[in-house]
Amino acid sequence: MLVITPGDPAGIGPEVTVKALASRLADGEAVDAVLIGDAGVLRAEAARQGLALYETSGVDRPRSGIGLWQPSGAEPVEVRAIRAAVSACQSGQADALVTGPIHKERLAAHGFAYPGHTDFLGHLCGVPNPVMAFVGGSLRVALVTVHLPLRSVADAVSQAAVEHVLRTVSAASRTQLGLHAPRIAVCGLNPHAGDGGLLGREEIDHIAPAVKQAVADGIDARGPVSAEAAFRQAADGKVDWVIAMYHDQGLAPLKLVDFGRSVNWTLGLPMIRTSVDHGTADDIAGQGIADPSAMLAAIAHAERLIR
Repeated sequence: MLVITPGDPAGIGPEVTVKALASRLADGEAVDAVLIGDAGVLRAEAARQGLALYETSGVDRPRSGIGLWQPSGAEPVEVRAIRAAVSACQSGQADALVTGPIHKERLAAHGFAYPGHTDFLGHLCGVPNPVMAFVGGSLRVALVTVHLPLRSVADAVSQAAVEHVLRTVSAASRTQLGLHAPRIAVCGLNPHAGDGGLLGREEIDHIAPAVKQAVADGIDARGPVSAEAAFRQAADGKVDWVIAMYHDQGLAPLKLVDFGRSVNWTLGLPMIRTSVDHGTADDIAGQGIADPSAMLAAIAHAERLIR
């Protein structure tokens, strides 16, 4: 059973979530799930899409179908929803969490201390360094740093951080994707992977030693190589994963190629969590034109991981 948090009630999350579930049911594919979020917004969206929901007071429920639950509390409803969903997964009441987009700036104004879902989920699960990864399209990408200003990235790229992502990606590939010997290309931080130190020493001092250690541990890691070379190798099927050093280095090429198909998958948690690969899209919220493809992909990937 899935718990689904549609995210910010003022964004497109509720719309794409309800559209995705209605589409699945229209295609004859049953979905056993509980939506956790703003009940009023979700109830109204379900009425527009012709989706039948039943309201519940939790995840431990006596019937199948699609439930609707708004947890009580003082925090913003999307934060309460995430807490409740994680608790359901930790207790075994739910098999996986699928999330819609949250609006980080709006939440920060209410005192939310985390830069995004990934760090908050790590906090709730007691995991200090969960890994943000994207799969489902033609590319698989994992990130060493995530929501940092660019001026802070170089200081955060350490040998330990790169090794952690390499080990986490390798383990998840073997245990959850069935890739028993994943080929992993590791990007440099600087242009041309540093040009032998001419454009920076991060490759020499941190990234290359991490790759060397991973190879010694039996991981098929290659690099550091320039980001353009790494993504070319991935597009040509020569590697299974690209590890990028920072957010836009990895996600700009990924979303150019795979937007709407790629799934944000958090690695290293003691539970399954997938998500859409887009934000709240405030500019089109409430217009009924949001595309549910990414939510459909996130639900499907969560179901594959459960199986």
